Amino acid sequence: MATLIDNSGGTRPRHPEKAHKADTPILRKPEWIRVKAPGSATYHETQKLVRDNKLVTVCEEASCPNIGECWTKKHATFMIMGDTCTRACAFCNVRTGLPDALDAGEPERVADAVARMGLSHAVITSVDRDDLDDGGANHFVRVIKAIRAASPDTTIEILTPDFLKKDGALEKVVAAKPDVFNHNLETVPGLYLKIRPGARYFHSLRLLQQVKDLDPTMFTKSGIMVGLGETREQVMQVMDDMRSADIDFITIGQYLQPTRKHAPIDRFVTPDEFKSLETIAYAKGFLMVSASPLTRSSHHAGDDFARLRAARAGKA
Repeated sequence: MATLIDNSGGTRPRHPEKAHKADTPILRKPEWIRVKAPGSATYHETQKLVRDNKLVTVCEEASCPNIGECWTKKHATFMIMGDTCTRACAFCNVRTGLPDALDAGEPERVADAVARMGLSHAVITSVDRDDLDDGGANHFVRVIKAIRAASPDTTIEILTPDFLKKDGALEKVVAAKPDVFNHNLETVPGLYLKIRPGARYFHSLRLLQQVKDLDPTMFTKSGIMVGLGETREQVMQVMDDMRSADIDFITIGQYLQPTRKHAPIDRFVTPDEFKSLETIAYAKGFLMVSASPLTRSSHHAGDDFARLRAARAGKA
C-alpha cells in the first residue's frame, strides 16, 4: 500500500479504505505513454513557489504524468480545501480520510501564486468535501474572487466535485462567474459502482446541464478515462449524454493505475483509437475535444481555452 510521510516523521496510510484489497498487477506502459522524469530549473522554481505558499496541487496528489511538462512551463493546477478527500474512488491517488478544517488564508495564497506565476489561465480543483454543509462552494467562490482581485486579466477554470446533496451550492459557484466550469463524469455509467461508488452518473450530468441553465454563456467541460473496461459503444453514449447536456468541451485520456490497490487497467488504448474518438466527438458537435493517451483535464488548459473561445466565436 502507498504510504505518505507525515510531519512528525512517522507514516500513515494514504488509502486506508483500500488496505484490505488484493493486489492487482500493474501493466507495463507502452512506448507512447512514457514521459521523462521532471527536473528542469523551471520545474524546481514552480515547486518552490507551491511549497512557499503552502499550496496543494492535483499535479502531485493525483500523480499526473504531465507534471514535468506543465511545471517546466510554470503551469500548475491548484487543489483547494486540503489534500484529503472524503470519497474513495477506485481510480484516484488523492489521499482519503477525514479532512482538516478549511484554511481561511488559502484563497489569498492561491491568488498570490497565480499572480507570481503570471498565469493567463488558472485552473482550480478540489477534493470532495462531503463533510461541509455546502461541499466547499463558498471556498470556491472566495478563491475565484481572490484571483480576480490579484490578477484581473487571468481567466479562471474550475474543476469541481459534484456537490451531491448540497442544495444551493452549485448556484453560488456559478454566480461567481468562472470562465470554464468543469466537472468530470470520469467513466461510463455501467462502471460507476466499481470505479466511482460515491457518485451518481446522472447527478453529475445534470449538474453540468444546470450550469447552462443558470448561465448559458458559461463554458462547460467534462472528461472521461478509458482503459477501465468500458466498450466503445458506451463511450459513444457518454458523448451523446454530454451533448444533450450542452457540454462544450470533452477530454478523453488513458487511465493509469496509481498503485496495486487501485482499479486495474483493462487495456491501453492506442493513439489511433484516441484520434478516432476525437473525430467522432467533433462530429457530435463539441466545440473542443482533447483525446490522447496523456490527456488530462487541465493539460494545456490555457491554450485549449483560447481555442474554445475561438470555436464559439466562429459559430456565432
